[in-house]
Amino acid sequence: MRTTIENIQILYEDNHIIIVNKRVGDIVQGDKTGDTPLSEIVKQYIQIKYQKPGNVFLGVVHRIDRPTSGIILFARTSKALERLNEMLREKKIEKTYWAVIKNNPPKESDTLINFLIKNPKNNKSTTFSTEKEGSKKAILHYKLLKKLDNYALLEINLETGRHHQIRCQLASIGCPIKGDLKYGFPRSNADGGIHLHARKIEFIHPVSNQHISILAPLPVDPIWNLCE
Repeated sequence: MRTTIENIQILYEDNHIIIVNKRVGDIVQGDKTGDTPLSEIVKQYIQIKYQKPGNVFLGVVHRIDRPTSGIILFARTSKALERLNEMLREKKIEKTYWAVIKNNPPKESDTLINFLIKNPKNNKSTTFSTEKEGSKKAILHYKLLKKLDNYALLEINLETGRHHQIRCQLASIGCPIKGDLKYGFPRSNADGGIHLHARKIEFIHPVSNQHISILAPLPVDPIWNLCE
């Protein structure tokens, strides 16, 4: 079930920013599918709630993949967008992900360093252990949170934000994300999504300088229900 005006899940909002819990299947910005993006739904929500005439400003600060769920941060003012973009470049916005994976990881906690090359033809990234022409360095840190019957739950923090980084780096250690056919999981999920969730975001508010820490509730799903 994708996000609509009626079921949108707002985690935080003020005059300058708005944080939404994205559902599996939502696209953050418009693409070639022509499906209504989450950014447009948030604009409609703001327009209706605050009875705003004309166009509503909404800046997309970052994106997550369509089959992924969790936290998306938008800017409601150009001042906030400019400052958040700078904070993102300077790695001052901390994002934490949860992933349900096949197999237990080789270590209970580790740092993965790879070099990724994106293939735009099949929209997939390939992982290499050494630098290649056209590759981009990818660094993530993970720790094992919980062992489930057939899966494991990892918490992940990114140092870099590469195309499909978490998905392909975890697959490279033999731990593809549940439902992720593209990166080696044997079966798709019924909703077409994958068990990767942008769980938490922490940063200093770009205007008020308050410390913001937001946790996104997990999707309602038999496997995610075991992870709480």
